[in-house]
Amino acid sequence: MGFGEAKYWMQKAEKAFERKIGVKLFYGTLNVELKEKYILNKNIQILNKEEYGGSQEVYIKPCEIFKRKAYIIRTQKNSSSKGDHPLNLLEIVSDINFRKKYNLKDGDEIKIEIK
Repeated sequence: MGFGEAKYWMQKAEKAFERKIGVKLFYGTLNVELKEKYILNKNIQILNKEEYGGSQEVYIKPCEIFKRKAYIIRTQKNSSSKGDHPLNLLEIVSDINFRKKYNLKDGDEIKIEIK
């Protein structure tokens, strides 16, 4: 489902994300497709493009999967529906590889608790 660019951007933003959130991230995202659009509008932090040397802001919202702390990340373009991902797609980052740890496969259903 993803484009394989997460590793590049995670490496680029690693230090800035760690300073902002306090977590060293796994280089990759877990992409979760929802049945409905999800708008990030409350309780978000913003990683400014200047903080990580990128071309747009990244919005960060805490969540939990399998009782583990994780974060929904969405670029400014994706948040405004002008990016590569629709609003019903969540890109989730954490300090672990959820696919490997929980043996997840495309199409598996998971529970996400959004904070």
